[in-house]
Amino acid sequence: MIGLFLGDTDFPKIVLKRIKKLKKKYFIIDFSKNNLFAKEKNSYRISIGKFGKIIDLIKKQKSNKVLFAGKIAKPKFSALRLDLKGIYYMPSIIKAAKLGDAAIIKAIIEILKNEKIEVISSIYFNSELTARKGNYTNFKPSRADIKSINRGIRHLAKTNSYDHIQALIVKDNKMIVKEDNRGTRKMMSKLKKNSGGILIKFPKKKQDLRMDLPTIGIQTIKDCKKYGLKGIVLKSKKNIFLDKSKSIEFANKNKIFILIK
Repeated sequence: MIGLFLGDTDFPKIVLKRIKKLKKKYFIIDFSKNNLFAKEKNSYRISIGKFGKIIDLIKKQKSNKVLFAGKIAKPKFSALRLDLKGIYYMPSIIKAAKLGDAAIIKAIIEILKNEKIEVISSIYFNSELTARKGNYTNFKPSRADIKSINRGIRHLAKTNSYDHIQALIVKDNKMIVKEDNRGTRKMMSKLKKNSGGILIKFPKKKQDLRMDLPTIGIQTIKDCKKYGLKGIVLKSKKNIFLDKSKSIEFANKNKIFILIK
């Protein structure tokens, strides 16, 4: 029995579809904003403050492995109603929240580990959603583009381990905009049309790769076209790449490169 902590975005739906296809026994703890999985069998809506209830459910289902998929929004701590284990564990979550989303994830993993529950990779059943090194399109970055890309990658490597930054845009060997806690699309909306930049989207420094991997899909490539980006750069085996074939086809038609480093 596998426990699925499912949040927002399309990725959790793809994970669930694969679990069903493999005929794995599962239960869902629905952390999505709009209760997306209410109609699914064995689905439970439990607040993150109810750690006791969550842990009791996992043990009742005779499960010692869980998987997190999708965007899990940071809760409004003052509004949470806590049970006893929630009261016990919440201080570590609140302390982590001051450092950023990645720190919250690490704190939750440690709490579950303390309860003898293992968190497995979000792509454990969907390894096809990653990509290996290479240029995936007919269009390739120029030497000048490669110089800009390497500058951006070095900048990401120097960021704080718990920063929100998973993406930035470079042009002419300079960073022109960086991601914050509002996400990649909001970052791109700051660009002028025909910006000529390059999107780099990598995991956070020292990120726990079992959860919250940076994700792109067809919408990301369409946004690249909208703002006149030349290409997008991902990290080999460390990004979730949805709609891969459609994205590559769209990129080719619009002269956008997709490079996996």
